[in-house]
Amino acid sequence: METLRSKGASLDWRVSILLFCVVAAVNGQIRYTIPEEMRKGLFVGDVAKDLGLDLKRLVSGRARLVIDEDNQYVVLNQNKGHIVVNERIDREKLCAKKSPCSFSLEIVLEDPLELFSITIEIQDVNDHAPAFPKKEINLEISESTPTGTVFLLDSAADPDVGVNSLQSYSLKANDHFVLKQHTRGDGSKYAEMMLQSSLDREKQNEHTLILTAVDGGEPQRSGTVRIHVSVLDANDNAPVFTQSLYTVSVLENVSRGTVVARVSAVDLDQGYNGNVTYFFTHLEEHSSCPFEINSYTGEVKLTGDIDYEVSPSYEINLQAKDPWGVVGASKLIIELADVNDNSPVITMASYSGKISEDSAPGTVVALISVQDKDSGKNGQVHLNIDENLPFKIKSSLRNYYTLVTEQNLDREKRSKYNITLTATDEGLPALSSSKTVFLDVTDINDNAPAFSQSVYSTQVMENNSPGVTLLQIYATDPDQGQNARISYFLIDSEFNGAPVSSYFSINTESGVIQSLRSLDYEQVKEYKIRVKAQDGGSPPLTSNTTVNVHVKDQNDNPPQVLYPVQTGGSLVAEMVPRSADVGYLVTKVVAVDVDSGQNAWLSYKLQKATDRALFEVGLQNGEIRTIRQVTDKDAVKQRLTVIVEDNGQPSRSATVIVNVAVADSFPEVLSEFTDFTQDKEYNDNLTFYLVLALAVVSFLFITCLVVIISVKIYRWRQSRVLYHSNLPVIPYYPPRYSDTLGTGTLQHVYNYEVCRTTDSRKSDMKYMKPMSQSLVSVDGAGTETLQNGEQSSAVSHMSTLVSLSVDVYHISCCIFGRNMFC
Repeated sequence: METLRSKGASLDWRVSILLFCVVAAVNGQIRYTIPEEMRKGLFVGDVAKDLGLDLKRLVSGRARLVIDEDNQYVVLNQNKGHIVVNERIDREKLCAKKSPCSFSLEIVLEDPLELFSITIEIQDVNDHAPAFPKKEINLEISESTPTGTVFLLDSAADPDVGVNSLQSYSLKANDHFVLKQHTRGDGSKYAEMMLQSSLDREKQNEHTLILTAVDGGEPQRSGTVRIHVSVLDANDNAPVFTQSLYTVSVLENVSRGTVVARVSAVDLDQGYNGNVTYFFTHLEEHSSCPFEINSYTGEVKLTGDIDYEVSPSYEINLQAKDPWGVVGASKLIIELADVNDNSPVITMASYSGKISEDSAPGTVVALISVQDKDSGKNGQVHLNIDENLPFKIKSSLRNYYTLVTEQNLDREKRSKYNITLTATDEGLPALSSSKTVFLDVTDINDNAPAFSQSVYSTQVMENNSPGVTLLQIYATDPDQGQNARISYFLIDSEFNGAPVSSYFSINTESGVIQSLRSLDYEQVKEYKIRVKAQDGGSPPLTSNTTVNVHVKDQNDNPPQVLYPVQTGGSLVAEMVPRSADVGYLVTKVVAVDVDSGQNAWLSYKLQKATDRALFEVGLQNGEIRTIRQVTDKDAVKQRLTVIVEDNGQPSRSATVIVNVAVADSFPEVLSEFTDFTQDKEYNDNLTFYLVLALAVVSFLFITCLVVIISVKIYRWRQSRVLYHSNLPVIPYYPPRYSDTLGTGTLQHVYNYEVCRTTDSRKSDMKYMKPMSQSLVSVDGAGTETLQNGEQSSAVSHMSTLVSLSVDVYHISCCIFGRNMFC
């Protein structure tokens, strides 16, 4: 029978799901009605459809349920948008006698934040039968009890509500008692048994009755209790309470042992029959009633814990009994007065703990729920935070608040916030609670890298090895993570037509700059490199700096002798008369060094000489002078080897051979310096050929002069490099040389006469070769810088011009006999 009843109840529940699952959606709130005792996983409601939400929105918004209760009765299926039962719902446990029974929850969606309120009403099912607090009711009734006397019976308890609750009582038919049913103000029913006919103890001293309590559910449930009546001897007065209803008010925070009420009853009988004892009736077995009554004094004391939020009032049935079992009844109602004994409870309904530093003011950081179980003003709560923070609290739906940004955030100034939330109620005294949450400000790429210096400078010795490290630059970025990862790059530029990347390289991670080739001071003295630092953000930010690389000079170029010009086959000698005095200036060795600084300081020394006691060389100026009086014993042909050294470490040198003829006349010189045999035959046409040769050479000289002038004018117009540099001109010293500065060069003008011998027609005419060394250039700042290409061109043109002039001069001298050398 019980199995059939269970199956029927299960079928009824399924039907009830369809009948009671009613949805009401008003102003963003929906309401579902379901029966209690539903199995886990059963459908409650389609919130996606009822709220008009797309399933994708539920997933992307990380939809979740926020329930104030401790038990998670329902859960949200995001994939279907359904609310389903998560655990068995016992309406009696959830709401007791409260009707209607419901609980509220909220659906929270993020990005953007949305909040929807849902109320789920629990419909009662008839799952409890009425039950009496005791298995047996024992009554002692005097045989003298008049008919019409009423005996209050223990009421049955049915946790169900509505039609499923206790509906009626019935008493098994008997000869003496009838049942009367009554309804209290709260709708509960109770039964009284009235004596219908007098009792006679001598006939029957005990009576057994069956009291049945029936509810109105389908199927109907019932409970029974046995009433055992013992018939006593006569006691014709029953105790009577001084009040039919006692009402007291007690603060919910009174301590245990406090007397909350005092009741009393009067029995008109005298002596033993007038003694009255007091009891609580209608208490269930194992009842947790927090009060007890003194059986003799009628004092009601608090013995347990009371809480207004759990039960705001207590209704207790009182009974006064004399020694013979005659009773009187009354009722005690204890109403609890709420005190502010519950602090607000702060719950983070939605909080990620992170926020981007570029969030605009008004961005929602968290959704906060604040609950206070107290009532009235004691339950009204205000939420606040520290005023010094860039956040503020905004009131939202019901007991919900949102924490929003009030100012712009900057992670580089402050990356973390400890936010203390303080909830305070309006009770007296006010109670408050605090909760600290930690908020991290996430980084965005809003800071460009910054170099430690705006300009970096370093030095490197020329002729360095490729790959040598020049310096390391460093930049910082106050951003975080990938936004602070810095890479270094060279900005495209050119040196002498070649890209900067062919000269230098930079490590993108460390900022170390290396030279990729050997540098030459004589070509470029300083390099200006532009370096870019770029972070790893999106989009990336950059900053630039300048690196000046100064090339230090190294003694890598030997001195170059400009005068006397060394030729392959010609023989040029300096004439010294035998009448020359001490200190006579023979000639001057002129040399240059394209290095700079002390590497270009030159000194001159006499390395070899035919007669070392006759000549000396000026250490600083290269002047060759006599150091004693020339005598007739001195050889005509003197050969001097002069070494020119620079001041570098190690030093470099060059040598030059100077031929000196010690003679007063050309024939003496000619006899010593002639290295060919004389031809005995004369050429009658010698003069003609000499004149022809002079004409050809003069034409070539004029042609070369015009070409050189044209090239110079063209280059002057193009770059104005050579003629705007105030460059020193390397002089060529002809035989008639004078020092305009008066620093020890020739003080007089010497004339040489040439006398030709009869066989001089077979003499060779030798020409000096032009020298090609370095050229002089001028950089943008006006400083003189030697550069190979232009220097070679200038010196070559100059040397060619000088050589042609000397050759023409020699030929003319030979033709017209105006000098002693040819």
